[in-house]
Amino acid sequence: MTAQRFPELGFYALAGQPESSRDLIDEVRDAEAMGLGTAFISERFNLKEAATLSGAAGAVTSDITIATGATNHNTRHPMVTAGYARTMQSLTEGRFVLGIGRGITRSQDAYGLSHITTAQMEDFTGLMRRLFRGETIVGHDGPAGNYPVLRLDTSLDEHLPMNLVAFGPNSLALGGRCFDEVILHTYFSDETTERCVKTVKQAAEQAGRNPDDVRVWSCLATLGDHLPGDLLLKKSVGRLATYLQAYGDLMVSTNGWDPAVLKRFRDDEFVKSFPGAFDAIGSTEDLQRVAELIPEEWLTPTASGSPEQCVAGIRHQFELGCDAVILHGATPGQLEPVVRAYGATL
Repeated sequence: MTAQRFPELGFYALAGQPESSRDLIDEVRDAEAMGLGTAFISERFNLKEAATLSGAAGAVTSDITIATGATNHNTRHPMVTAGYARTMQSLTEGRFVLGIGRGITRSQDAYGLSHITTAQMEDFTGLMRRLFRGETIVGHDGPAGNYPVLRLDTSLDEHLPMNLVAFGPNSLALGGRCFDEVILHTYFSDETTERCVKTVKQAAEQAGRNPDDVRVWSCLATLGDHLPGDLLLKKSVGRLATYLQAYGDLMVSTNGWDPAVLKRFRDDEFVKSFPGAFDAIGSTEDLQRVAELIPEEWLTPTASGSPEQCVAGIRHQFELGCDAVILHGATPGQLEPVVRAYGATL
């Protein structure tokens, strides 16, 4: 462990499919001791409900930032979300970042939720900003909903840090206009990463903001070769195959990949009949089979190899214009050799 601090590095708590939510406690403590700057919490409703995990993470740490990355604004009433964010800010003494994203349309359809639009996210963000300035909002009628009265605390006059998980050009531009931080997606090519950063920064400038005030996070799959081969397969092939299952069209169009390859993936009988997400229930044999359907270049944008090679991959994200890097898909324990090597280069 090291006394060095790396505010430009983050990780996702409970990466993949944890056996217990309680694993979060040791993870965030270890991450803080290693000097990582931010613990991101993604939301899956089985063992990873964001508000509960945020509170636990905030309670057992003192320095590391706790950020949702992300929840969906339409799964909670705005007052519930505002109360959650305000409570977290108090609990952590200002170390909380509220993050939202567009979400997965298949899940929204299954849950009976409306598809999230850019206008809704922008309107919702405005509501949060106003509530944290102590405003009483009367008769709001906008894309985020109709609310007779919204009020959090009239004595408040604070800025709530917010991040946006952004993918397409509309979301990226929204991030530049309205958010403090923007989180990109894993398995973005170099060209895609550079373009996304440029979109965010230009939108910030066009909105009269300082582009440097909008922090863009690369989300970089970190797959050191010190990890077992079957685990690397799950974190690479399993994870990308799951993305292709959930929102393959968006991944392909964003990266400029060949849509015919995605069609072959989807039309494969094994893929069509697979009963769940590959990164959740896929065996090593399952993943070896599906790996034959995914081009190697689609799996290339990672930090991989020795710890020193992983560090080179991390630093390359800064060269592409990113301000910070999430070391994605690995626990702090799995990241320790990489973080140690990163610190040795400073």
